Amino acid sequence: MLGWAVTFLVVALVAALLGFGGIAGTAMEAAKLVFFVAIVLFAISAVIGLMRGRSSTL
Repeated sequence: MLGWAVTFLVVALVAALLGFGGIAGTAMEAAKLVFFVAIVLFAISAVIGLMRGRSSTL
């Protein structure tokens, strides 16, 4: 997912350099959205992993 965010960021930067403001803004918003979704999913995964803990082999 972070790869997608970086890809949208690069697209936004290239579009901004070429003068396509609308496309650059849309790509930047998509990059931010994907980045924050990835962060939220990571946090949820970390909390669930901590709650499960390690199982005993006794």
